[in-house]
This record gives sequence, C-alpha cells and structure tokens, in this order.
Amino acid sequence: MLDLTKLARQMQGLSQHLTLEASASRQRLELAQQHLKKAYESQKDLIDRQEKWRDRILFANATPIEPLQTCIDIPVPPKIHTVIATDGSQIAPNHHEIAYCYLLNIGRVVLHYGQNLHPLLDSLPEVFYRPEDLYMSRQWGIRTEEWMGYRRTASEATVLAELACTVKTEAPTLAMVDGSLIYWFLEQLPIDARDRILPPILEAWQQMRDAQIPLMGYLSASRNVEGMNFLRLLACPHAVPDCISYCPNQLEKIPCKIFEPLRDTSLWATQLKPGQRGPLWRSNARILDLYEGQTIYFCYIHVGTEIARIEVPQWVAENTSMFDQALGLMLAQVQKGYGYPVAIAEAHNQAVVRGGDKARFFALLEKQMIRAGLKNVGTSYKEARKRGSIA
Repeated sequence: MLDLTKLARQMQGLSQHLTLEASASRQRLELAQQHLKKAYESQKDLIDRQEKWRDRILFANATPIEPLQTCIDIPVPPKIHTVIATDGSQIAPNHHEIAYCYLLNIGRVVLHYGQNLHPLLDSLPEVFYRPEDLYMSRQWGIRTEEWMGYRRTASEATVLAELACTVKTEAPTLAMVDGSLIYWFLEQLPIDARDRILPPILEAWQQMRDAQIPLMGYLSASRNVEGMNFLRLLACPHAVPDCISYCPNQLEKIPCKIFEPLRDTSLWATQLKPGQRGPLWRSNARILDLYEGQTIYFCYIHVGTEIARIEVPQWVAENTSMFDQALGLMLAQVQKGYGYPVAIAEAHNQAVVRGGDKARFFALLEKQMIRAGLKNVGTSYKEARKRGSIA
C-alpha cells in the first residue's frame, strides 16, 4: 500500500525541479527556433554535409525532403472512405500459472464511412505453447517475454495486410497502426532472430503496396529527435561533422548537444497551426537499410490536440495524391476520435486482455487440461496467496 503521508514530503522537491526544467526547456526551445531560421537559408549545404559525412555521424538524424519552412494545410477527405487498423495485446507466460504458455490477441477494425456497410470490430487470439514457441528465442539470449512482443508486431502487420486485401471497396482506403514503422529493436537482434520478424512485415507491406492501400504509422506524444538532430549539423563547431574523430563518445557533453532533451514535437508546435503539416523528412536510421526499398518517411502534423508524428513507407510518400489523401483521412479519424484516431483506439479496445478475460482464459485452459486427464492442475501457492490477502 502506498503511504501518501511519506510521499508528500518529496513532492515539494519534485515541483521545484520541474519548475527549473521548464525554464531550461524554454531557453532550449528559443535556441532551436534561432537555428531553424538559420537552417532555412543553408538547408542545401547542410544536406550536402549530411550526405558526405553520414558514415561518420554517430547520432540518428533525418533528411528534409521539402523546405524546412513548409507549412501545408491538410486537405479535406472525401466523405466516402474506409479506414482499417490493427493493434495487439498479450498474456505473458508465467511459471506460477496452471500452464506455461502465452497468448497474442490482435484487434481488427474496419470502419466504412458513407457506404452503408457494417463495420468489423473483433480480435484474433492465438495461443503459443509448443517448446519451439516458448524457448526458441533463448538461443539468441532473448527472453520469451521480449520475443512475444516482437512476434506481436509481425502479427499486427500481417493481419492488417490481410484485412486491406480482403476489404473490397472502391472507396479511398487507409491502413493504420499505432506507433512507429521504424522497428528500432531489430538493430539489437541477431540475424537469425531478425529474419523471423522483419520478412513477414515487409511482405505484408508489399501486399498493401500492390493493392494501392496506403499504410500509415501514427505516433502520439512522440519522443523522436531526428529532426532536432539535423539542426545539430548547424550547431557543430568543427569544420566537418566527423563525430568519430571529434566526439567518439556521444554520452559525454559535446558541443552540438545544445538542444537535448528537446523533442521534434516541441519545435514544430511553434511552427504549425491546427490542420497543418510540416516538411516531409526521410529517416536515415541504419535499420532501414534492411527494408528492401521501403524506406520510412515522416512529417509532423498539428492535429488540434497535439503535434503527431506520421510515418509512411517510401511508396506512399512518393505518390503525392495518395499521401495527401491519406493525411486527410488520418486527420478526420483524429477529429472523430476526439484527439486520437478512432480506428486505432477501437483496435486497441478489441485487442486488450483485461483481468476478467485473463481469468476466463486460464479457466478454459484448466477445464481442457482436466478433460485431457491431467492431475494436480492449479496455480502455484505464491500466485494463490497474491490473489487473496489475509491482512
């Protein structure tokens, strides 16, 4: 039980710390705005330096595809359209439960607007219990709980592509997922492990590309700094941005880290009005070298309630009419969802496994085990005691 009396003594120090941080953040933001204005005039030179020295730059940075001062109004979407979304949830394996297994649940949503068609709102559960599912990842030093999350990411993409290719409608269609399309976690995985996660995702994206259904990743409260890091090239005091030679240890205090920990969204909140998007960027994340020509582009959009980061594959970004229409459909989803895309929110609601669902899952599993003739079926004494207190 949380002792609020003891906790209250620490609140004063926390509030003072936050006040100082807010003041420092305002100063960093003013400095970033000054550098952004300077970058308007030297954008081409900065991009040339970035391309020339990219192999010796040690921090993640993106390349602006459009002028940095770009502020474009998002077009109004057509009234007749369809939006598809998936999201996932899981029950993690637990040695204290009646059986060591895990479950993935992928929520599916298809919303038709102006078409007099019934929506689809359901989920696809899948239970994993075989040794190759539970222990395969340990050969790569990956915990089962982590591997379960990676497999869920691949399943979300696969189910999304199946929905996109199954929904037969002539209306404009948008496929959405919650979160980034840049799977940074893949950088840390061994090649064999990565080859079990990334190929299904890229295959799913290719299916949507063939069907000409744009794919979009929606990031709320993004903490990304790829845009701010582009401005670090302007703040670099050296003749060339050669991090390997001048600043090999990026964890130390280095001269170009004058904006940290300012995020991209903080800067673009000062540049955009509701319903506008900023410039289009190409991510230079190294993991994208494995994406087989499906490099990720992104932009920041003032959706009214926040600055959202929108990510799309290269084939969507290069199709101007498809990209603009997809942004219009996305903004309409945010407005219908009172600040967050309604299709993604509903996909999450379909996927989430609540306490009652978990209890029913293990009750069903227990019944099946008893029917199969297994004896001494039940949770560990530790789990039983945690579920009920004598205090």
